[in-house]
Amino acid sequence: MKDKSEFVDMKLASELNLVDENKVDWKGRSALKFKYGGMKVALLILVTLGLENLGTFSLAVNSVPYFNGIMHYELQDAANMLTNYMGVSYILSILVAVVADTWIGRYKSVIFSGFFEFLGLALLTAQAHYPSLQPQVCNINDITAHCKTPSRGQEAVLFLGLYLLAFGSAGTKAALPSHGADQFDETDPKEAKQMSTFFNTLLLAVCLGGSVSLTFIVWIQINKGWDWGFGIGTIAIFIGTIIFASGLPLYRIQVPKGTSDLIEIIQVYVAAIRNRNLPLPEDPTELYEIEHDKEADEEIEFLPHRDIFRFLDRAAINSKPEIQLEKSHSQAPSTSPWKLCRVTQVENAKIILSMVPIFCCTIIMTLCLAQLQTFSIEQGYTMDTSFTKHFHIPPASLPIIPIMFLIILVPIYERIFVPVLRKFTGIPTGVTHLQRIGVGLILASLSMAVASIVEVKRKRVANDNNMLDAYPVLQPLPISTFWLSFQYFIFGIADLFTYIGLLQFFYSEAPKGLKSTSTCFLWSSMALGYFLSTIVVKCINGATKHSKSGGWLVGNNINRNHLNLFYLFLSIVSLINFFVYLFVSKRYKYRPRGPKVDADGNSK
Repeated sequence: MKDKSEFVDMKLASELNLVDENKVDWKGRSALKFKYGGMKVALLILVTLGLENLGTFSLAVNSVPYFNGIMHYELQDAANMLTNYMGVSYILSILVAVVADTWIGRYKSVIFSGFFEFLGLALLTAQAHYPSLQPQVCNINDITAHCKTPSRGQEAVLFLGLYLLAFGSAGTKAALPSHGADQFDETDPKEAKQMSTFFNTLLLAVCLGGSVSLTFIVWIQINKGWDWGFGIGTIAIFIGTIIFASGLPLYRIQVPKGTSDLIEIIQVYVAAIRNRNLPLPEDPTELYEIEHDKEADEEIEFLPHRDIFRFLDRAAINSKPEIQLEKSHSQAPSTSPWKLCRVTQVENAKIILSMVPIFCCTIIMTLCLAQLQTFSIEQGYTMDTSFTKHFHIPPASLPIIPIMFLIILVPIYERIFVPVLRKFTGIPTGVTHLQRIGVGLILASLSMAVASIVEVKRKRVANDNNMLDAYPVLQPLPISTFWLSFQYFIFGIADLFTYIGLLQFFYSEAPKGLKSTSTCFLWSSMALGYFLSTIVVKCINGATKHSKSGGWLVGNNINRNHLNLFYLFLSIVSLINFFVYLFVSKRYKYRPRGPKVDADGNSK
């Protein structure tokens, strides 16, 4: 029990704006701004995120050679294993975000996630170290070798480690950035600027951790052994989790709400289905909503009714008119929320539904990215990787090109391009979020077109030098692997526009209660893109199995595949997707702004 003097001190601190009203410290007390949180404490979170990317990013770009060369899966199966792993990692972030915001909190979510990541990587390290956990050594490129695939026990270890890592990575994606944002009070102008700095530095931390992973860790995997590469990643995850946990006495902690805004949106659909036979009232004021009053306006968001997606309005129809509903915000309605929802709750569901077409158009972007993380890496292993006379760059390190480009371009874009564009457009961000996404989508199509051209050149070199059956790495083609940098370079620019634009779009348009988990919309878009990659690869092979090669992507010899046609196919699909995006984006209706939102879309 707090004594009176402590209560008075806290009340005075609150009046002087020294308390972050929405956060507590590690002992459950109100969080004083000068004692908890802030940019110095957020550095612990940035370091944790950097170490997490250092430990895991190499797996996202260099695991196909491990699955193919060490575990003896066919190339297409190895590529699908990677995209499935990435898809599960991203899609699970939604589940973890709901659990974190509703029940266990973001701090505990990060700790649990770090444990699962550590355990998953430790299992992969053990499997890469002990020959008994791997298939017998065999040259997968020798068609007469008949290499054995992993036994059930070996496969169980592989998938257990892989998906423990996916689950842990999902938790980190869902909870760590949000916990970092919790260290600032967005209602305080000074701390709001610091929060903006935090998010800019967040991207820098991801890029720096990823760049070390793509260079040092990949080099270790190839030259010292996969067990060393996985082992260093395991140590990085362990150190990152310890650093994060050590900040507990300094953090501002968001208290779990006990309810989820995602669940409230699900309630709208359930209630609308249950009330599907009820007639819609002509006057929307007859729909259920709590009364507006000064006290409610301070705590609850109100949105005006919009005449779109009217079928959802049935969720706000009172199915039992004989029962008098309470209109005060302080009293819950006497009927179940799964049968009756307020108008604002229905409007929030409409906002999410209206963003679905934009969301769907960005899935193709990740479908293209998946190919740069799988087949493009395999292309690099067949090419000349020499950077200097005595130094060879691993093909899996090629994604360092767009990452380094992002590290340089992001500050230039923010400091130079945005101010210049702002003068012409009058838009604070230079261009709208939807315009920014569109630029990235057309660049993704261009990247795949360039990839197709480069693959034609690579295969021509192989054919002209009678090296169609050359062994990757051991017999490199006389063409530099840096030819692949063109497609990576273009896609890196596309990344800057689409993914960051999409993140900003989801955050600005998401309902107030969903802003903390709005990043999960981006992760789910990427997850579906990775899953779609698996489906597309299988469908392409099935549709072309009667061709001379037996399928465009069949077998382990990439020199005799038709990867160039596959890239061309993706370029055309991406171009069609871009035109579909133009159509839906022009018809997108921005979310209605309630009384708690200003003209720029910022919460008041």
